[in-house]
Amino acid sequence: MSKSLKALVALVAIATLAAACGGDDDDTATAPAASPAETTMAGASGPEGPACSAVPADGEGSFDGMADDPVATAASNNPALTTLVAAVSQAGLVDTLNSGGPWTVFAPTDAAFAAIPADTMDAVMADDEMLTGILTYHVVAERIEPDELGGTYETVNGAELTVSGAAPGFAVGDASVVCSGIQTDNATVYLIDAVLLPPSDS
Repeated sequence: MSKSLKALVALVAIATLAAACGGDDDDTATAPAASPAETTMAGASGPEGPACSAVPADGEGSFDGMADDPVATAASNNPALTTLVAAVSQAGLVDTLNSGGPWTVFAPTDAAFAAIPADTMDAVMADDEMLTGILTYHVVAERIEPDELGGTYETVNGAELTVSGAAPGFAVGDASVVCSGIQTDNATVYLIDAVLLPPSDS
């Protein structure tokens, strides 16, 4: 593991602990819980989870709008994924994600990235190899729907990632799914509340 990745691991761990202990005045809190109607609008008929309520009701960034576009384009229209979109662009992965697939993408929200200290995030964004390794650890090269999700998968990074639990409350590594089963033209997307770090030997 490089010194920079070791530093990222340590700082993300610190940030995660701080977020867990921060209380109600934490500026990086995830989206407010959805109403029962919003939470159950999904299940068999669409995405579900507490952060689904942050997705626009209409337009290109809505669930219907995202379904028409390949995954990188769909993410760029979702206001909860602006940092992820910037990272994907910086790593040069937009065309790969848009033209390839089918994929399953575990997409950290802006709040997940905000838990990483700014100087660490800047260092990762400046290191294309590290950034690519982290981002590809969030992608599986098959389309997995919520009723099929669970187990250990090989990611595009080459390292394995374990998913446990049941929809909508899956655990993905050390992260939790906060909106499950968003459809795009070539991927199924799960919004997660933390940035996943690949194992040190990947």
